[in-house]
Amino acid sequence: MELTLIQQIAVWALPVLFAITAHEAAHAYAAKKLGDPTAFLLGRMTFNPLKHIDPVGTIVLPLICLLMPGGFLFGYAKPVPVNFDALRNPKRDMRWVAAAGPLANLVMAMLWALVYRFALSGMDGSSFQLPLALMAEAGIQINVILMVLNLLPLPPLDGGRILVSLLPNQQAAQVSRIEPYGFLILIGLLVSGLLGQILAPLMHLVMRLIGLIL
Repeated sequence: MELTLIQQIAVWALPVLFAITAHEAAHAYAAKKLGDPTAFLLGRMTFNPLKHIDPVGTIVLPLICLLMPGGFLFGYAKPVPVNFDALRNPKRDMRWVAAAGPLANLVMAMLWALVYRFALSGMDGSSFQLPLALMAEAGIQINVILMVLNLLPLPPLDGGRILVSLLPNQQAAQVSRIEPYGFLILIGLLVSGLLGQILAPLMHLVMRLIGLIL
C-alpha cells in the first residue's frame, strides 16, 4: 500500500531506533565481556536509543533516503568506542565484538518476524493489526539491511573488522589502511546504486532463512 511520508516515518521510526540500539549495545556488551569496559563506562551499553543516535546518520540521512523515489534506506548510529588493545586477545576478540552487532540485528529481525506472523494471524480489519504488521515488516527489513550492510568486508564496517581479525598480520595491516576511506567508498556505492545491487540478493537470502526458521 502507498504510504504518505508521515505514515512512513511513523512505521519506520521505532524499528530503526530499536535496530541501531540493539546493534550498538551488543558491541558494547561484547567488548565489556572480552575485557574492554570503555563503552560501558561511557554509558553506551544500554537500550536507551538517545545514547546511540547520530543526528545526521540516524535522522537526516534516513529521511532523505525515504524521500528519494526508489531510494535504499540507509543510515548509521554513533559508533561504540572500543579500545581493542584492552581486549584480552585483541586480534581474536575483535571479531567477536564486531560480530555482536550483526548478530543482534539477526535476533531482532527474527523477533519482528514473530510479531509480523502474530499481526497477520489476527488480521480482521481492525485499526491495530495493520499498523503492527507494517511496523513488523519494517523491523525485519531494517534489521536485515543493517546486518548485511555491516557484514560487508570493508573497514570500518563490522565485516571489515572480522576480515582483519582473520587475516595474517601483514595482510590485515594492508586491509586496515582502507579504513579512513571506507565510509567514502560506502557513500559512493550508495549514490551509484551499486550498494543496493550488492545487498539485495544477500538480504533476500537472509529473509528466506528467517522464513524457514520461523
